Amino acid sequence: MQILPFYLLCDESGSMAGSNVDALNEALPKLHDEISTNPTVADKTRFCLIGFSTEANVLQPLVDLSDIDEVPALAAGGLTSFGNAFRTLLRCIETDVAALKAEGHEVYRPVAFFMSDGVPTDDDWQQGYDELTKSRYCPKIIAFGVGDAEKSTIAHVANFRAFIQQDQNVSPAAALREFASSLTKSIVRSATSIASDGNSDFTLSVEETVPGFATVSLDKL
Repeated sequence: MQILPFYLLCDESGSMAGSNVDALNEALPKLHDEISTNPTVADKTRFCLIGFSTEANVLQPLVDLSDIDEVPALAAGGLTSFGNAFRTLLRCIETDVAALKAEGHEVYRPVAFFMSDGVPTDDDWQQGYDELTKSRYCPKIIAFGVGDAEKSTIAHVANFRAFIQQDQNVSPAAALREFASSLTKSIVRSATSIASDGNSDFTLSVEETVPGFATVSLDKL
């Protein structure tokens, strides 16, 4: 079977406390419901949730969402270590791809959705990022920045598509709900594409525009 693994990396630092983390925790059950109840999507995808603050933790190991009752909740507190997030993601992908292949699956290049509302607090985060992106397991990275996130940093993190909160009249919590909606749509559309095409030439389906966000060019220096 052809499998497309999705990884969601969510900022759980102290600045996410309150309405921001609440918005994501309200959105995750909707994501779970939409994917787990669609056999075509659930069969073709796997989902992993990683929360990062001072450390990074795998809150939900890679799973068929139809096999679990709910996605674990996020909690805010601590600093914002991008480096730990990227190192944890790489370890997960290495282990998960090997396990899926051992089960006889054909594995597409993983997709990572990265979300932060601030700037990295670890000065050496680039080292962890380089370990990830120079690996043969480097995923397609879609990065979203809300609140105090810097456009240049979000653009640097992404290698497929990047978005930064555009309308300051819209709260970060409202923008995060749009982020979660975009994530869900991307998983559903990409899985449907795999099921329809039945080959290795499918195109990852990620929205080019997301309400409340500006698309950031990855081609500008």
